Amino acid sequence: MQTVVCIKQIIDPEAPADQFQLDPDSKRQLRGELPLVVSAYDQNAVEVALQLREKAGGTVTVVSVGEPEAEAAIKNAMGMGANTGILVSDPTLAGSDAFGIAYILAQTIRKIGTVDLVLTGCVSGDTGNKVIGPLLAEELGFACLSFASRIEVQNGKAVVRRIVEDGYELVESPLPLVASILSDDTNVPRYTKVRDIMAVARKKLPVWKAADLDLDPSRIGPAAQRVTIRDVVQPTRESRCEFVPGDTPVEQAERLAERLRELKLF
Repeated sequence: MQTVVCIKQIIDPEAPADQFQLDPDSKRQLRGELPLVVSAYDQNAVEVALQLREKAGGTVTVVSVGEPEAEAAIKNAMGMGANTGILVSDPTLAGSDAFGIAYILAQTIRKIGTVDLVLTGCVSGDTGNKVIGPLLAEELGFACLSFASRIEVQNGKAVVRRIVEDGYELVESPLPLVASILSDDTNVPRYTKVRDIMAVARKKLPVWKAADLDLDPSRIGPAAQRVTIRDVVQPTRESRCEFVPGDTPVEQAERLAERLRELKLF
């Protein structure tokens, strides 16, 4: 069972809101000094791949398209137990939209060789985009199942548990398959051991450039964008605190009730 997991390194969503900054031209978030993490659902996808390997054997390869710093994300997944990792990094890839990234990932997977299963997170942790899985499946010509929580292989076919509005459903699919993974109590990412982190830290990852993947220049970069972000607005929150007077709890309660009536909230 040869599994590829596509992961993305993003700015930590838990970073303080007052440190959130946008580039006025690209409408993308500026990193500044903010920490980087692996997109949360991508970690669930790595966990699903590792569980499947434990049952069916094979290998797990982690792939990421990004800046050189994304090497840390790949090593994080390798610390969890992935066999190998590949970083695709090239200045010509910057500014590619979801269509471009799906194309780059597809070319990377073709270069890897025969693959039975490709996993992605169901939602990108920074943009909220849910299309990489389906677009990648279209590029590869693979079957596609979205919002999966666990996968088993039986008789050469994948049996996928999908989350639906009123529960879950089991779907059988031929291989090869692309599946996007949703978080579930069965795929909580495992903790990494210190010795595994240290062992991975010493490894040198292969870095593939655009030329290594024989990419069509017309399908990557800003000029190839098929989706344009027109605007991104950071929500603002206003809060007010008003103290209710009163010498005793009863007086405070009465005054609170009066104030709520004045504000037409009661």
